Amino acid sequence: MQPSESVRPLSRRAIISIWVLLGLMALLVIGPRLIAVYTEWLWFGEVGYRTVWGTVLVTRLTLFTAVTLVVGALLFGAVMWAYRSRPLFAAAATATDPIEQYRTVVMSRPRLFGIGIPLLLAIPFGLSAQANWATVQLFLRGGDFGTVDAEFGHDIGFYVFDLPLYRLVLTWLFVAVFLAFLLSLGAHYLFGGIRLSPKKGSTIEVTGAARIQLAVLAGTFIALKAVAYWLDRYALLWGSRKEPTFTGAGYTDINAVLPARLIMFSIAIVCAVAFFAAIVVRDLRIPAMAAALLVLSSILVGGIFPALIEQFSVRPNAADRESPYIERNIDATRQAYGIGPDRVRYQDYPGVGTRPPRDVPADVTTIANARLLDPNVLSRTFTQQQQLKNFYGFTPTLDIDRYTIDGELADYIVAARELSPNSLSGNQTQWINQHTVYTHGNGFVAAPANRVNAAVRDAAGQSASSDSGYPIYTVSDLASQAAGGQLIPVQQPRIYYGEVIAQSDVPDYAIVGAQPGAAPREYDTDTSQYTYTGAGGVPVGNWINRLAFAAQYGERNILFSGAIGAESKILFNRDPATRVEHVAPWLTTDTNPYPAVVDGRITWIVDAYTTLEHYPYSQAGALTEPVVTDTGRTLPREEISYVRNSVKATVDAYDGTVTLYQVDRDDPVLTAWMSVFPGTVRPDETISEDLRAHFRYPEDLFRMQRERLAKYHVNDPREFFTNNAFWSVPSDPTSDAAGQQPPYYVLVGDPQTAAPSFRLASAMVGFNREFLSAYLSVRSDPDGYGTIEVLQLPTDTLTQGPQQIQNSMISDTRVASERTLLERSNRIHYGNLLTLPIADGGVLYVEPLYTERLSTTADGSTFPQLARVLVSYREPGTGGLRVGYAPTLAEALDQVFGAGTGRAATAPGGDAATAPPPDPQATPAPPVEGAAPIPAPPAGPADLTAAVLELNEALASLREAQHTGDFTAYGTALDRLQRAIDGYLAAGGSLN
Repeated sequence: MQPSESVRPLSRRAIISIWVLLGLMALLVIGPRLIAVYTEWLWFGEVGYRTVWGTVLVTRLTLFTAVTLVVGALLFGAVMWAYRSRPLFAAAATATDPIEQYRTVVMSRPRLFGIGIPLLLAIPFGLSAQANWATVQLFLRGGDFGTVDAEFGHDIGFYVFDLPLYRLVLTWLFVAVFLAFLLSLGAHYLFGGIRLSPKKGSTIEVTGAARIQLAVLAGTFIALKAVAYWLDRYALLWGSRKEPTFTGAGYTDINAVLPARLIMFSIAIVCAVAFFAAIVVRDLRIPAMAAALLVLSSILVGGIFPALIEQFSVRPNAADRESPYIERNIDATRQAYGIGPDRVRYQDYPGVGTRPPRDVPADVTTIANARLLDPNVLSRTFTQQQQLKNFYGFTPTLDIDRYTIDGELADYIVAARELSPNSLSGNQTQWINQHTVYTHGNGFVAAPANRVNAAVRDAAGQSASSDSGYPIYTVSDLASQAAGGQLIPVQQPRIYYGEVIAQSDVPDYAIVGAQPGAAPREYDTDTSQYTYTGAGGVPVGNWINRLAFAAQYGERNILFSGAIGAESKILFNRDPATRVEHVAPWLTTDTNPYPAVVDGRITWIVDAYTTLEHYPYSQAGALTEPVVTDTGRTLPREEISYVRNSVKATVDAYDGTVTLYQVDRDDPVLTAWMSVFPGTVRPDETISEDLRAHFRYPEDLFRMQRERLAKYHVNDPREFFTNNAFWSVPSDPTSDAAGQQPPYYVLVGDPQTAAPSFRLASAMVGFNREFLSAYLSVRSDPDGYGTIEVLQLPTDTLTQGPQQIQNSMISDTRVASERTLLERSNRIHYGNLLTLPIADGGVLYVEPLYTERLSTTADGSTFPQLARVLVSYREPGTGGLRVGYAPTLAEALDQVFGAGTGRAATAPGGDAATAPPPDPQATPAPPVEGAAPIPAPPAGPADLTAAVLELNEALASLREAQHTGDFTAYGTALDRLQRAIDGYLAAGGSLN
């Protein structure tokens, strides 16, 4: 073939232009990634974890290079084999050959096509391999669990560390051999090893070399299928097939599917041999028959046979057949989620009290610390009362922690007053102000969780400016530091790293520091500016770094701003959880980091988990709640079947220092990762006492464990199969949206010592029912941390659960009537409904009720305040339910238990020691279910005199309300008169 005369070679200038254009295109594609790598390298150097970055990068590059070269060499070998064994034609190809022109093009550049095509096909393999760097590292560094599976007898480490890589490599080989087969087929057809025969009666001619090569590749593919059948046996241990009751291999899997896969393994070996036999036997019918046998046997042996066993042998006797395998599932799931007998203690609990709470020391502690502030409700209250400036803010959900002040341990609602970039407005949003002036938050805010500043007496008539029902704030910021009045001492109250700071609509970074001798420019207070002096941040004083970050954020001001000097640094990745995820990419972080004052510094504590996707016989589930995007789409959650809270991470709020601490020495997965990244995780003994005192049991882990305990508290496999003894997580009674009741932190009295014990707790109800079945709590105290206590209620009694209690309380006459009045001018928020075990067997429910004035403006100036406390208790003997409803917990408790119990409650604005004595005329409210009242203590002459005085005052209040015509005051006076009459009768008076 001769080139056309109209085709002229390209000029040198055109060739140079093409190469320049290609270079620019490559720079546009690769440049941003190179810049990102460089800035990541700088950031990892800042936090001191550059070895992590280097190990991950080297592993990724090594895997990409090795797999790309190996797969490329395999494909190149297949092409070269076809090329070298091509037939030599005696005569020139005719013009009628349809592929002659393609053959000419390929033969003109054999190296380009022979090397380029295999390399191009191999690159996706390399990219896939580098993404699986963690699998490779665990394979290299993983060890034993010390536990073997019940079926094959392998250590669990084989399934966790070894098997995933075997299956990964097998997948790569499958695809690589298949591509090699297609390339060989195409190459032989291109070079004439396979061609359409012009002879009559024959359609395709195949040379001996082509037949041998294709037979070898097809036989290799079938041999790999045999290996897949062998490895697929192990996958039965975490599959669930069609049986929803339990996870893992069941009777049908072990007695039908497993033998079927062994049979298929044998047949695949025979088929592979048949294909290899085509090397010497020219009859291609043998491998064709072998392939047909493999397909047919997979249908009969792999599909129909297990289905028959399931239908006619298992289902008629399912409970007996599956019992041994259910027992395996129970044992494995308990071990995988840390809910075995070594961590969980079960105790029978009657559900009905046997002693007055005031006579039980542990109950006195529990009542004194009963939490009335709900961190899910009060964020806007904190914002309105403690924001100080528009550009400060708090997280939408506050946190709970405990502190010892004046020798007394108490739980607090805590929050960091962070910078809120989204709240900047006007001139504040200019780049220079947003990134160099407004750079940090100011202070730690805490409020005792068991009291407010004052009780709200007239909730229906409460004005928006009333100063009652609000938290009592303990603030540690610059102002309190200067005044020397910090109850929780903080040495450095400035906050440069936090959750709110990172939740910005603009790029999350701040540029701090200034030129030597220049005046400070960061906003600190209304009368002072500040210059950052911490160790955090990446230097941007040199032009290389300034150029890199200008390109990274697409911001030219980073290059030209005069606010950036030789000593300037850029702070980014400021979210605490994000920082932990970056320095430890092998950990899964909890969704709720929380601030704590540790050794005088504001520190973010982040719980981190080691997880596994497949643990033999363990039930899989999601660790976190579903994530709903702004568009309403629910993102899929990662399923895991093993979890350990092996690491506690801390992030300094001022300089961003990230520290990882080992808190589980028995986790083989953490041991493997610590071998991969030596020195990144500090040992348990390096944790200070102050830090350990603020460790909380994480909510995400407890939420997952309670879902497992709902089923896996059952020991008998046959009972497990019937689902009869299962529990359910109760629905959230305080939310209109469908969902489970979240677990809650409480400070309760220890049954043995009566000392305060900080716990994460949750009620459990019967399976698909609303009656209380169990109460779970896990210790967060340094002594006994992680011990789960389960109080099991009897199945022959009906103790109302959270949803039923909520319905009973809000339908109480007093609650319903006042709520009607409140809803005219207020929005009602129900706080956490706490379930508290008290009275040596009883259950006390406590729920705060918040009101928020309705506003016609959109400025968000209204915010919730504690208005009432609801209390509910099941009466001993009759089983009647008593409801207390009052402005304070003490009054509500006295309504339920009679005078005296409320004395233990912490009074508004004070503590239990300084609380005023309860009203001696306080009497129990009538039971909701018509039970007889709880007997009050014997009355004396002084009690009768006080009752008469209260009765006279109540009558006077009623007459005054009648005179003024105030219906709200009239209703309140009627309630007071009724209570006075009840008190008068209880004191021995008579109306006759």
